[in-house]
Amino acid sequence: MIRVLIVDDSALIRRLLAELFAAEEGIEVVGTARDPYDAREKIKQLNPDVLTLDVEMPRMDGITFLRNLMRLRPMPVVMVSSLTEVGAEETLEALALGAVDFVTKPKADVSYALEGYRDEIVAKVRAAAQARVRPGPARSAAAAPPRPHQRTTDKVVAIGASTGGTVAVQRLLEVMPPNAPATVITQHMPPGFSAAFAQRLDHLCAVSVHEAQDGQRVLPGHVYIAPGGYHLELHRDGSKYICRVTEGELVNRHRPSVDVLFNSVATSARANAVGVLLTGMGSDGAVGLGRMQAAGAVTIAQDEASSVVWGMPGAAVKAGHADQVLPLERIAEAIQAAVAPPSQPTQER
Repeated sequence: MIRVLIVDDSALIRRLLAELFAAEEGIEVVGTARDPYDAREKIKQLNPDVLTLDVEMPRMDGITFLRNLMRLRPMPVVMVSSLTEVGAEETLEALALGAVDFVTKPKADVSYALEGYRDEIVAKVRAAAQARVRPGPARSAAAAPPRPHQRTTDKVVAIGASTGGTVAVQRLLEVMPPNAPATVITQHMPPGFSAAFAQRLDHLCAVSVHEAQDGQRVLPGHVYIAPGGYHLELHRDGSKYICRVTEGELVNRHRPSVDVLFNSVATSARANAVGVLLTGMGSDGAVGLGRMQAAGAVTIAQDEASSVVWGMPGAAVKAGHADQVLPLERIAEAIQAAVAPPSQPTQER
């Protein structure tokens, strides 16, 4: 039984979430709290397994409370965020502090909209209960090193991630050099969040990070992130690669889907690609990673110990689609080794 504490300043949201969870087998709402001060006492009394935490609350905002919570009593937290630019930035900060995942709070017709999110909310709470919580302070933006002159790319890195992925992607890109190969990324997130995610990474990394645009040229030293609500594909146009951003059907219940990205990379880049599947709930990307492997690409999966949720990379590993299974801190090095030109044999005199 997963014991859930709901923290939200809205009595309506507290009631709706409590009713939603009450209808699910294996989940028990042990209490609700109207603000962080109330939540602090309820956590001591009720010892919940998972917290749902509103970002915007009176007296103390959710980010400040989360920072204190992760320092004093780390536990799985699913953030409840508003669909606004500010809400997106705060949610990314929460994920960097150690929150497992987030759901978005609808702007209107809350009762009907939350019912539509039932499967997503329940799945994320169940995943959070099994997640490995890794608290850590969000890193402050630093001046990025000089960026490389643009040129046509040949090698391409494709990365897929979901639950826990915003932090994993950040840590991976932060150690990539400014002349890193072009990188395309599908991270599961809703519309309105991907632009803030790209901007955050662009401030932190030596590579230049963008929210991908349809027809955009793909260049080394640059990273392209799938826009929320759209699939991202890599296409070859003569001697160069370009992004294709489409609003196709859901794949594996996702848009953007990692499988869509990986399948396109397998077709367009073949052996000139490296596929990386990071932490995430479900199995999206496992089949696509297998297609990349069959096309000659090097394939890498994050290991279980360093993943928040080992669903997606675990599915790829179990299917035999990962050439290497590595902890997060070793993946950047493995990418660099995979894209390095072969060494020239020494000629004997």
